[in-house]
Amino acid sequence: MKMVKSLLLGTAAGVVAIAGAQAADLPVKAKPVQYVKICSLYGVGFYYIPGTDMCLKVGGWVRQELFWAHGGSGTTSSFNGQANSRATSNYGGTARGYITADARNQTAYGTVRAYIAVGLNTNDLGLNTAGNQFSANRAFIQWAGFTFGQAQSFFDGFSTAATQYWGDYPASDTGDPGWLVTAYTAQFGNGFSATISAEAPRLTQIVGTDAAGTLLGTSLAAGVNTGGTIAPGAYAGAYGAGGGISFGNGLTSLFPGVGSYGGRQAPDIVGNVRLDQAWGSLQGMAAWHYVNPAYYATGTLNSIAGGPSAKSGWAAGVFVKLNAPMIGKGDYLQAEYAYGEGATRYIFRNPNSNWGARDGWNNTFGVLSDGVYAGTNGATNNTGLNLTTAWHVDAAYEHFWNDQWRTSVYGGYGKVEYNAQANAILCSAIGGGNATGAGSTAVATPGCNNDWSTWWIGSRTQWNVTSDFYLGVDVMYFVMNSASTFNGLTTPNIAIGGTAVSPFVDDHQDAWQVKFRVHKDFYP
Repeated sequence: MKMVKSLLLGTAAGVVAIAGAQAADLPVKAKPVQYVKICSLYGVGFYYIPGTDMCLKVGGWVRQELFWAHGGSGTTSSFNGQANSRATSNYGGTARGYITADARNQTAYGTVRAYIAVGLNTNDLGLNTAGNQFSANRAFIQWAGFTFGQAQSFFDGFSTAATQYWGDYPASDTGDPGWLVTAYTAQFGNGFSATISAEAPRLTQIVGTDAAGTLLGTSLAAGVNTGGTIAPGAYAGAYGAGGGISFGNGLTSLFPGVGSYGGRQAPDIVGNVRLDQAWGSLQGMAAWHYVNPAYYATGTLNSIAGGPSAKSGWAAGVFVKLNAPMIGKGDYLQAEYAYGEGATRYIFRNPNSNWGARDGWNNTFGVLSDGVYAGTNGATNNTGLNLTTAWHVDAAYEHFWNDQWRTSVYGGYGKVEYNAQANAILCSAIGGGNATGAGSTAVATPGCNNDWSTWWIGSRTQWNVTSDFYLGVDVMYFVMNSASTFNGLTTPNIAIGGTAVSPFVDDHQDAWQVKFRVHKDFYP
């Protein structure tokens, strides 16, 4: 019995030894390893790129919009040259999505930051013919007060996107497409700063006619005057346009030619002075713009061809934002006034083309330009460049009902004005001037007036389901006060819906625009 007991104990000890040896051979659970280290220097969402001192934040957003707009566009105004016939698509939709990357690290002179936003911007007007479009609206570096790259113009104050979904009326805001800038911002403390910036020129068409009043053609091969029409939703001075005011119909860039801008010679110089404090913000801004027309009408386009002298265009404005917590937590008012001469795109950033529309037998039209001139090389009645005046006022108030619901109300007014000589040149071009010619002798027939204006009012209501997901509806009422010909009838030289028509009645027109949006931000 004693022997059996010893045997059993020995066997048990052996089993335990073997089991212990096998357990020692099994992998031991590793301690948790933090492969991504949180970077708290720059806020939520940043982490260190492994092996570096650089912090990175990846984000983005996705959005769909469905809209109904008189004139058939979700991005340009209702007065984009549509004939508003049965062929016009008033309903459409867009889908957009962006990925953003924000990389930062420290240098001896402070933080250096690189930021990029790239994505997809698609639209479908019902025919499924619009292709998907790659889109990139940010690519910039910030360091020691400098900003280099595609960011946002430092002229901008009023943010259209903050209080509405539409952006197709007179405003300066370049926040959506971005703008090429090289800028330095000085911080003086207590929220006071000043910026000086060299920016991509903001170009609107220059309208030129020959000495007889015919709109200039644009052929670079011969430079001959082929005539043309004033077409809403289009520009002048584009190579291959075939004459007149015709940029925008599938063309993509401005080229030196008669009736157009010459080559770019200088950036726009933009400056602002800004104050940001608990009560809100106040900004004054100004811009200088080089307005250099190409040539008078001539048989050949070469270095000896004459043309009007270049002039300095300019724009200036003031922006204010007032917080109103006494009315509602988060409530605020924003407003802006801007005025320019020869720098119209600081007033009409989008749309930046001729305006017009047809509704039945009524037309509305307005020429948008940086300047107007007339002349033929060698003639004695050539004019200089007449700069176009434009101004706008924008205002919006946003009220927060609670943490999830908010409503904004917005509106504004914009106007384009021509001096007497520019008006006479344009009137001669559209058939409302004197019969003896144009140039410095041009006289507008009584009743012909190319000044025009627009005003709008709207409201947006938004439901923030969560802090990063919302739905909303924006409704806007839009009015265009038309320019006028000498007899109140549209002449054959004014093209609406792609075709010159006559006799239609010049008339003010209005339009409704409705947009529904669903938007989701990526975390963070």
